[in-house]
Amino acid sequence: MGPTILAIESSCDETSAAVIKNGKVLNNIIATQSVHENYGGVVPELASRAHQQNIVPVVHEALKTARINKGHLDAVAFTRGPGLLGALLVGTSFAKALALGLSIPLIEVQHMQAHILAHFIDDPKPKFPFLCLTVSGGHTQVVLVRDYLDMEVIGETIDDAVGEAFDKSAKLLGLPYPGGPLVDRYAQQGDPLRFTFPSSEVEGLNFSFSGIKTAFLYFLREEKKKDERFIEKNLHDICASLQYSLIRMLLKKLSKASEQYGIQALALAGGVSANSGLRKAMDEAAAKRGWNVYIPAFQYCTDNAAMIAMTAHFKFLKKEFASLRVSPEARMRF
Repeated sequence: MGPTILAIESSCDETSAAVIKNGKVLNNIIATQSVHENYGGVVPELASRAHQQNIVPVVHEALKTARINKGHLDAVAFTRGPGLLGALLVGTSFAKALALGLSIPLIEVQHMQAHILAHFIDDPKPKFPFLCLTVSGGHTQVVLVRDYLDMEVIGETIDDAVGEAFDKSAKLLGLPYPGGPLVDRYAQQGDPLRFTFPSSEVEGLNFSFSGIKTAFLYFLREEKKKDERFIEKNLHDICASLQYSLIRMLLKKLSKASEQYGIQALALAGGVSANSGLRKAMDEAAAKRGWNVYIPAFQYCTDNAAMIAMTAHFKFLKKEFASLRVSPEARMRF
């Protein structure tokens, strides 16, 4: 019999709780925060306040729907970082208080590591070793995964994350926050080869997305000088071309990593892995290169407590528990 663990995720703008029992995730309760839409991005102070309002009802719902009494819990897990410090503090404080009150172990979880282990929630599960392209609003990494808790970042962005490039480019187009999913939606109806944007060449397996973001800004400026309605008339093709360029940069480095390490098992993780264009490109690359590709279900791509619970399960089995003196780390690394 495996442990029963309550997991809490509060790294950004979603308050989430999940229960895992015997290695099986029983639920994944998420409370989203719509207030940030008014500001074009996540406001840290408002996010923290919303977490304080949401965390008790979300945890209550997770325990209720899992039909688990808090007295039956074997551990409490939480996201320690990376993320917004105020938001992390809410989840950390709640988890520490609950673990202390129940006299059960506390488990800290690294958020990006959890995104990768989301692949083990449902079938099919990748076999070790595999490479994971982890893409989100704050991170872009290629990770060599040797075992559940043995991972190494072998490539990462040296400036902006790809999710940030999507969202900031969407803002330049006048699209509401969050703009990344809207770029994906409009791109499905556009011509990806209509416009060309430059790719940044970075040594090794690292990425750089600041150049394409700047080039996109200048491109829009010049075209709008010729026609004020340029964006309105060409929105679908602009989105398709931008998305095509960003995805091409991602897959170029992932292909290089696959060849360099001789690994054909490739996985996607993080919020941007929900992008339909990236998923399609991965499937096409798999057919062409003989890759075995793994992508989590949509609900486990964005921030969620199920992936925190899955990671906590493996840490519990190794008795990797945290002290009650633990504090959140906004820039926590692997």
